[in-house]
Amino acid sequence: MNDPGPLLRDVFGFDSFRPGQEEIVDAVAAGENVLAIMPTGGGKSLCFQLPALMREGVTVVISPLIALMRDQVRALQASGVCAGALTSGNTEEETEMVWQALEEGRLKLLYIAPERLAAGSAMGMLRRIGVSLIAVDEAHCVSQWGHDFRPDYLKIGALRRALDVPLAAFTATADAETRDEIVEKLFDSMPPRIFLHGFDRPNIHLTFTAKNGPRAQILQFAAARKGRSGIVYCGTRAKTETLSRALRDEGHSACFYHGGMDAEDRRIVEARFAREDGLIVVATVAFGMGVDKPDIRWVAHADLPKSIESYYQEIGRSGRDGAPAETLTLFGPEDIRLRRTQIDEGLAPPERRVADHGRLNALLGLAEALKCRRQVLLGYFGEESEPCGNCDLCDTPAEVFDGTEAVRKALSAILRTGEWFGAGHLIDILVGNKTDKVQARRHDQLPTFGVGKEYDKRQWQAVFRQMSGHDLVRPDPERYGALKMTEAARPILMGEASITLRLDTIQKAPRRPAVKALVSEEDAPLLSALKAKRRALAEAAKVPAYVIFPDRTLIEMAEKRPGNLDQMAGIAGVGAKKLERFGDTFLEVINGESAVMHPARRKLAGRAAGNVYDQLLQAQAGLTRGVDGIDKVMSCSASQLARVAQMRSDDAQALERLLGERHAERFGAAFLDVLREAG
Repeated sequence: MNDPGPLLRDVFGFDSFRPGQEEIVDAVAAGENVLAIMPTGGGKSLCFQLPALMREGVTVVISPLIALMRDQVRALQASGVCAGALTSGNTEEETEMVWQALEEGRLKLLYIAPERLAAGSAMGMLRRIGVSLIAVDEAHCVSQWGHDFRPDYLKIGALRRALDVPLAAFTATADAETRDEIVEKLFDSMPPRIFLHGFDRPNIHLTFTAKNGPRAQILQFAAARKGRSGIVYCGTRAKTETLSRALRDEGHSACFYHGGMDAEDRRIVEARFAREDGLIVVATVAFGMGVDKPDIRWVAHADLPKSIESYYQEIGRSGRDGAPAETLTLFGPEDIRLRRTQIDEGLAPPERRVADHGRLNALLGLAEALKCRRQVLLGYFGEESEPCGNCDLCDTPAEVFDGTEAVRKALSAILRTGEWFGAGHLIDILVGNKTDKVQARRHDQLPTFGVGKEYDKRQWQAVFRQMSGHDLVRPDPERYGALKMTEAARPILMGEASITLRLDTIQKAPRRPAVKALVSEEDAPLLSALKAKRRALAEAAKVPAYVIFPDRTLIEMAEKRPGNLDQMAGIAGVGAKKLERFGDTFLEVINGESAVMHPARRKLAGRAAGNVYDQLLQAQAGLTRGVDGIDKVMSCSASQLARVAQMRSDDAQALERLLGERHAERFGAAFLDVLREAG
C-alpha cells in the first residue's frame, strides 16, 4: 500500500489532511468496511479517491447524480488521475475512452449511477474489470428514513456480497435511524467501522424568521448580498420561476431550476452556476446533490424544508471553502400544513408517517428554538456544543414566557376529546367558539370549553406549533391528523414539569389572510388519506389519478363522510361502475372498515329501490316462520328481493310469478304493502 502523503501533495495539492480525513483514508486503504458521516464541505470525496490510488485494481464509485460524477471525473483527470464515468450523459467518445482505459488496466476510479446496477450486464462487467473497492457517495439514499431515498441504492448490498470486496459509504446527514438502516442495507453481516466526524459548520450563520411578505423578505435578503453567489430554495416549480423573475427585475443575475425543465436547460443552469460569479439560482430540491461550488455565499429557503436532514444538506452547500456564509429560512402555517399533507398523502406505512411527523416536529423545534440554533441543530444529530455566537438567536435572544398553563389547557382539550381532533377544533373549544361541530359533539359542555380566551385563534395556533416543535404532540396518521399526545407531554400535564415558550412568535402571529384551503382544517387529513388511496389505485392501474376520482369528489367525501354505499352513491362523481369498483375501498379509508352488502343489494345502492329492498328484507324477517311463527322456515333470495324492489306497487300477479305460489302466499301481502308505501 502506498504512502498517502506524496499522493495528497502531488495529486490533490494539499499539504495536510483536514480534521478526521487521515484516519478514514487509512481505514479505507487498508480494506476495512467503513461508514463515514462528515459535514458537507468536510472533504468526503478525498476519503475514497486517495485510497483508490493507494490500492491495486479499480474502485467503483456509486453516486446519485450525473452532474456530480462528471464534475469529480473532470477534477481527477485535471489532476492526472485516470478516472471515468459510465452514464447516460456520456458521448460515444467518452464511453469508448472509459472502456479502453479499463481494458488497458489504467483506470483507477469508475463512477456509475445506482440505476445501472439494475442492468443484467453490469454485474458481469464489474466482475471482469478487477474491482477492489466499492465507494458509495450520499449513502443516506439507501435509507427509507432518509430524505433522498433512492430504491436502486438497495442493490448495492448485493453487489458487495457478489464481488466480495470492502465497501466504504459516505454521507453528510444521517440521524441514528438512518445510520442503522445504512448499516443493515449495505453491510448486513459485516458491520463497518463507523466514523462520526461532527456536523458543525461554524462558518455558516443560521437565521429563521416567520413569513411576513415572503417575496419582499427574500428580495431584501438578496439585496444585502448583491453580487454574491446564492441559492434560493422554493417549495414549488412555479415559485422558482416567479421569484427568479422578481430577482432579475431587482437587478440580480438570477435563473430558475426545477425538475420540470428539459435536461439540456438544467445542464445550462448547472454550467452557469459553476462558472459565473454572483449568480443566484432559484430552485426546488431538484437542484440538490451534486452542487459542488465552493464559494456559495448564502442559501435562503423561501419555504420550510421537509426535515432537519434536508435543511442541513441544503444550507451545507454554502461556504464549502470555509469562508463566512449566511442562511435564511422562512416558515409559516401554510408551510407546515403543506408538509403535513405531503406526509399524510404518501404511500408509506403508518409507522413511517409517524416518524416523518416526528422529523418535521424536530424542524419546527429548530424554527421555534429558544436558545442558540446551532445547539438545537447539533443536538438533533447527537452532538453537544456551546452557544455559537453565529446565529440570529445568539445575536438577539428570543423573548420567552412560562407557557406551562397554556400547554396544559391544550393537552387537556386533546385528552378530553379522545385524541380524535386536530388543532382547529381544539382551538374552537379553548376559545369558546360554538361551531356546529363543537355543539354536535357536545364539546361545549367540556370543562375546557372557553378556558383559553386569553389568546385568540392565531395565537393558539402558535402555541400548538411550538408544542409540535417540542414534540409534545404528533398527528396520528390512522386518525387523519388528529393530534396525539407524546410521552414527553405527560410530565407537563401532570404538573411534574414546566415549559418555556417563545413570546415573540405568539405576539407577532401574522394577520395576513390565509390561502383559501380546499377543505376545513379538520377535514384536510381525511382528504389527504383519500388522495393517498387514489394515488395507490392510479399507480396500480397506470392511469392518471383523476380517472379514479376527481378532486371535487374526494373533497365531498371528506366533508360528508359517507358511512355506507347508499351514502357513497350520493357523492357527486360516484357512478354505479365506480361505486362497484371503488366504493368499499374508500369507505374503508373513511370509516376504518368496508361496507358489508350483498351484491344484489349493492346494485341498488344510492337508488330509491335500495331503501325498498331494506324494507322488504325487514318485512321478510318477521315472516320467515309464518304469521304465527310456527311454520317451516322460508325466505326469498337476494336477487328476488332486488327484483321485487323495482316492481310497481299494485302488480300482485307479477309478484306471484316472480316469487312462486308458496313464497307469494307467505310474503306477497306484506311485500305489496311495502311497495305501496314506497310508491
